[in-house]
Amino acid sequence: MFSAYLDIIRIRFLMMLAYRVNYYSGIIIYALNIGAYYFLWKAIYGTKELLGGMTVTQMTTYVAISWMARAFYFNNLDREIANEIKDGSVAIQFIRPYNYIVVKMMQGLGEGLFRFFLFSVPGMVIVSFLFPVQLPSDPLTWLIFLAMLFFSFLINTQINIITGLFAFFLENNEGMMRMKRVTVDLFSGLVVPMSFFPGWAQELMNLLPFPAITYLPGSVFTGKVAGSAVYNVFAIQIVWFVLLIVPLYVLWRSARTRLFVQGG
Repeated sequence: MFSAYLDIIRIRFLMMLAYRVNYYSGIIIYALNIGAYYFLWKAIYGTKELLGGMTVTQMTTYVAISWMARAFYFNNLDREIANEIKDGSVAIQFIRPYNYIVVKMMQGLGEGLFRFFLFSVPGMVIVSFLFPVQLPSDPLTWLIFLAMLFFSFLINTQINIITGLFAFFLENNEGMMRMKRVTVDLFSGLVVPMSFFPGWAQELMNLLPFPAITYLPGSVFTGKVAGSAVYNVFAIQIVWFVLLIVPLYVLWRSARTRLFVQGG
């Protein structure tokens, strides 16, 4: 069964190769996006050396690595699942000898690996030449960041699958998917780092899994979080991954008894 899941990763990776031109152009789009944020934050900083616990260089690095990390952990599994529920094709998944949720995660991983090697890595190299990005010099920081990036993918994918499974109960969860995307981008720290929010908002966000997707890995990469605190934030990611398994399992078990076909 493990080899079958590896094949699913390979197949999705190869499928993405058919649309690789879109991702090559996406590198340019992301670079322009990062450039816009760079000049925006540079204007916000003005003559100040430090804001939100970050220097201008740290902020530039944070913006660059956060957007390139998003290319890896981002996927549309919620929409795929919702469409399969609507047309009834998900029904055949119930009788196949594999776990539907694990299959979706493997498909997302195949897509993520494609984005990582053909989008994030070359994109980060290009951005490093265009903007004053300060990359970590400690190999251990790179290893921990890559491990945290993988958990960012897992947590974001869990949230996507949970959102997609709500189509079993809502019939049309388009609004919920759009709200989820905006919520993740905002509260994960992608648009604005969490340290720039008011204290009460930070306390509220600490109760949610979203900062574990972008803000925590970005803080480690930029050096805002260092020393033993790195392992503490890594542990937070692991905890959220474990906690999200519970609603995912409960929702999937409940959803299996509510399938009805809306079309097809």
